[in-house]
Order: sequence, then structure tokens, then C-alpha cells
Amino acid sequence: MSKKHGNLSINSDNIFPIIKKWLYSDHDIFYRELISNGCDAITKLKKLDLIGEYELPDDYEPKVQVLVNPEEKTLKVIDNGLGMTADEVEEYINQIAFSGAADFLEKYKDKTNEEQIIGHFGLGFYSAFMVADAVHIDSLSYKEGSVPVHWECDGGTEFDMSDGTKDAVGTQITLFLNEECLEFANEYRAREVIEKYCSFMPIPIFLEKEGAETEYETIPADEVTEKDTVVETIVEEAKFEEKENEDGTKEQVEVSPRTEKAKIVKRPVPLNDTAPLWGKHPNDCTDEEYKSFYRKVFQDYKEPLFWIHLNMDYPFNLKGILYFPKINTEYDSIEGVIKLYNNQVFIADNIKEVIPEFLMLLKGVIDCPDLPLNVSRSALQNDGFVKKISDYITKKVADKLIGMCKTDKESYEKYWDDISPFIKFGCLKDEKFCDKINDYILFKNLDDKYLTLPECLKVEEDGSKDDSEGADAKADTSEESDGKTDADDSEEEEKDTRKPIYYVTDVQQQGQYIAMFKEQGMDAVILNHTIDTSFITQLERRNEKIKFVRIDADLTESLKEDSSEEDLKETKETLTELFRKALGDDKLNVSAEKLKNAEIASVLVLSEEGRRMQDMMKMYGMAGMDASMFGGDQTLVLNVNHALVRYILENKDSEHVPMFCEQLYDLAALSNHPLAPEAMGKFIARSNQIMMLLTR
Repeated sequence: MSKKHGNLSINSDNIFPIIKKWLYSDHDIFYRELISNGCDAITKLKKLDLIGEYELPDDYEPKVQVLVNPEEKTLKVIDNGLGMTADEVEEYINQIAFSGAADFLEKYKDKTNEEQIIGHFGLGFYSAFMVADAVHIDSLSYKEGSVPVHWECDGGTEFDMSDGTKDAVGTQITLFLNEECLEFANEYRAREVIEKYCSFMPIPIFLEKEGAETEYETIPADEVTEKDTVVETIVEEAKFEEKENEDGTKEQVEVSPRTEKAKIVKRPVPLNDTAPLWGKHPNDCTDEEYKSFYRKVFQDYKEPLFWIHLNMDYPFNLKGILYFPKINTEYDSIEGVIKLYNNQVFIADNIKEVIPEFLMLLKGVIDCPDLPLNVSRSALQNDGFVKKISDYITKKVADKLIGMCKTDKESYEKYWDDISPFIKFGCLKDEKFCDKINDYILFKNLDDKYLTLPECLKVEEDGSKDDSEGADAKADTSEESDGKTDADDSEEEEKDTRKPIYYVTDVQQQGQYIAMFKEQGMDAVILNHTIDTSFITQLERRNEKIKFVRIDADLTESLKEDSSEEDLKETKETLTELFRKALGDDKLNVSAEKLKNAEIASVLVLSEEGRRMQDMMKMYGMAGMDASMFGGDQTLVLNVNHALVRYILENKDSEHVPMFCEQLYDLAALSNHPLAPEAMGKFIARSNQIMMLLTR
């Protein structure tokens, strides 16, 4: 071939500078593009061998070599793939954006189905110009009688092409790095970038420093292969020691056998794993392999709780492994990492179009060759197909959790405290996921037993049966005298059909209420995560027949003795006047009840709606606002069966009554929430004052 000089065929003016500067967001990605091109060239050659259009040598070892040379400011990417003729260089290199991969697949579309071709758009090669002042290509095609070709370009739209000197089939790309990008000729930096983007490419990748001194290693002689270059054979003769026997005779005993070792040129070790675990069938993978893969990819040496192996061929090709990491406290960082691959080529972390937001709390890898990538393979094109992939992943996660709950409830319960924040977040973010997992959400009760939502409802139904009957009787009694219309009764009855599930947010703080519940054989579940307020609100929306009520939101009929409001009307009025005056709060809500537990003097209750409003205000930084303006008034409930309350009633004019009123209020508040610093100081001083009364 005579030397040729020409212009690159570009369909749009000034597109080359755009490719160089703007096609890729990260300059280091050129390594991914050039190495994946080399992998494609090798994959194509193997396909041609497979279909009988070419015969690979018996000793053929597919590989991509990266040679860095910081002294010369160059790096080379060399593959032993199918190479290119001058005409193919003209077609695939000189015509920008003509994809060799697409052309090859079209030509052999009926014969190639074993391995995937990585490239799509034919632009990857030009990423080299982001870091190089000039690029040279030396290539020799596999085709019989081919002449090697040399191509070079200095970053403009002009190139030079001539006969080359390459004597082995394949392609070598040489980059002459610009001054701003010399870091990429550093061996350690190159290793870092290659491991980032190419850790699982399908062809072995080797990295060397060009011109570096040869390294050696010593191995047992019987482990030497034909591929090893033996430099020296090292023989250590057997060693003997003289030993005296019991009869006094002496003999020579071998204490170290003869060994023969070989000093060889150090075997190259590929930087990548060409057969990643996600490509295997789940039945062929062991637990230790899953754990080892997790440690390797995520550098996390805490064992994952469990994992889901995704393996789908239709209607799209998707494989991957999702790991559930240990995230057992709300203070831990629960941001995970989902690595997205396309034909074993790293694309990006946490692409939200593919990975549902709540699944980003997990760690894992997903490989989907069918992803509609943009030209730079760094983001997705807007495509409804992507939504189907996202929905599939969500479904598989839900199926795994449901299956575990059904078939391995013990393990599911063991993991629950760690995975519950993830599942609750998923319920908030994805209604389909919430509906699917609804009956398999676990709640820990006061006895540390795990219950599903249906089990919680059954427990509450059984535990409140007597209470319901009492309430019905009470309703029947009052029906004649309360003057309510049928419409009022119907509305009230409709409200009462929602089954309450009582819950606790702080076992220590709400211990008094828990004790009252347990005395009456009642139960509650523990909800102590910051996400729980939003979570139970979502569950109520999705399950219209249930409502969550904190155990100190009100006193259920089960905790009270039978009595009518009329009996306690005068008592309530008296106590309201006394406590409002003592506390200096003329809006204080006071209720008088006869509690079954006579040892409890006072409790403070806040409506469930008011409490949730308080939680919402705290979440949005509005803690200083008054919850009462949203219907969140607190009510002080006084137990008429307690001796101290009766003393206050019988000694209204005593000088000690105001102090006792303040103390009862603070005691009730302490069982509900921590006192403010000033209130706590007054409470302690008052407690001392009350104890001093006993010394008089």
C-alpha cells in the first residue's frame, strides 16, 4: 500500500473537538473504551474460529496488554484479536461513529450467539484524544495475505496511513500523552483505573511497565509448565542426622528430603476476573463464593446478611447479585452501592433509572447487555424498557423476602432488625412493593416475638374482644339517651371498624403504660426508628381497616373500671380547677378515670394525630411550634382509685395540694417524654421538698 494522506470523514462540522472534550465526563474512561475495543476484537476472532471461518493456533491465549512508559510519556493497548486491513481502518477509524461491532453483528447475526460484543457506536477509540496529543495504530488482520497497516493522527481531522511493520495478528494502539494527562502512564494509576472499569471484562487484561526489569519467582520443579521460562534449577540435597538407637547402635536418619525448585520469569497475573460470579447459575455458587465476591468488590469485610442472585434471559437479559448489608442502627450510613455493567463493562454506580431508589441501600452488581445506553456508555437513554428492568428487580427482591418469610421464618426474623429500615423505606417509595410485602412485614412485640401484620390484627382482635363487647353494651345503653341521630351512630360505627394496633416508641420511657397493658393481657409492637411515623401512615393508607395507636395516646376501656361519665363529672370538674390553678394553665385538659391499677396516680396522653404532627414538625425543623394548634392537646388523666388523688380531692384547701398537683403532672409527663432542663430542676427540688415532709 502506498502512503496515504487524507481527512477524517466527519458528517458534522467541528464534531471532533466535541468528541475530545465533551463526549465523556471522566477522562480516565479512555482506558475502558480502548480495552473493551481490544476485548471485542478478540471475541470476534473467537467467533470466527467457532463458525469455521478462521482457525486459531493451538497455543492461542486471548489477552489484552497495557504497557505504560512514564519516561517516554506513552502507553500502549495491545490485543491479539482479529486486527484490521487498510480498508477496515478506512471504514472503522476514518469514518467517525461507524461501529465495527454493529457491522460485525449484522454480517454474522445468524451465526453469533455465544458471546456478546461490547461496542455499539464506534466512538470509543476517539476517547484516546482526550488524553493524547497523538495516537498511532498498528494492526495486522487475520485475513490471509493481509498487509500490516500503520495509522497516525495528531488530534486534528487529518491522518496518515501507510504499510506497517506489525508481524502478529491483532492491534496495537499507542497514545502519546499530553502534559496534563501524564498520570495515566503511571503504573499504579493505570492499575487503579483498569480495576475500576475493567475488573470483569471477558478477556484477560495484563498491565506492565515497559522496559521494567524482569521479575522472577521460585516454584516447585514439578509445577513448571511449557509456558514458563526457567532461568535456573535449584536443587537442595537431602539432609541426614545421626541417631542413636536403644541398643546403642547409630544410624543416619533423613530429616529433610531432597527438593528441586525452578526459578522462572514471574508469571503475569491478569487484573480482571473474566468469569464473574453473577454469570454463573445460582445452583453452582457456594456461600463462600458469594461472601468472597462481596469482600472483593465492595472492600467490606463485614459479612452480608444474605443475597439475591438475579438470572433472567427473557424478555431481557439481566444477571446480577444484590447483597443485604448489615444496617442495624439508624445512625449507621445506609447508603449502598449498586454497580451497573453492560456486557461485563462497568458503566456507573447507582443509576437511578435502573435501580429503584430504595434498593440503593443495598450493595450489588447488575449486568444487563440490553440497556439502552447513550453514546458515551455512561448513562441511559430515556426508554420505557428501563422501567421494566427496574420493576423486575423490585419484584425479585420482594419475592426473595416473601419466600424467606414463608420457608425460613427463623432466619427472616434473625435478619429483620437489620433489614427493616430498608423494607420500610421501600414501602414508602414504591406502592407496588408495599402491597406485595404487606403481609410479610414483621413487628416485634413486648415479648420480643415477631408478628406479621395479619398476626398483629389477630392478637389485637383476640385481646380486645371483651373490651369490644363492653363498648357495644355501653353503646346500646346510651343509645336511648344521647340524642344522636342514626347518621351519627352510623358514622361512629364506621370509625370503630378500624382495628387498632398499639405500639411503643421507647420501652423504658413508656414503661408505666407497658405495665398497664401487660396486666390486662394486652400487647403492643415496638416501633423505634425515625422512619416509623411515615411508615405506619403509609400502611394505614394501604390497609384501610387498621390504625396504629401509641399506647399512651389514650386509655382503652380495658384499663378502666366500669363507670359512667355522670358519676365522675363532679370529680373531674374539681380536679380540673385544682390542677389548672396549681400549674398556672387554664387550658389544661384534665380527665378523671377509675383505673384498674390503683398504684398508678396519673398518666399523660396525647392523641395519635397530635403526636404524628409533632413528629412531622421535628422532622422538618419546626419543633418550636405548638402541636396543639393542629389538634394535638395533651390530657392529664388522674386515677380516682389512687390514694394521692383521693387525698387531693378530700383536702382541697391544704397548703400541700398545689405541690402534689405539680408533682403528679411531672410524674405523668416523665412516663411520656423527657422533661425540659428547667422542669427537671423544679421536679428534683420538689421531690426533695416532699420527702422533707416525712421528717416533720
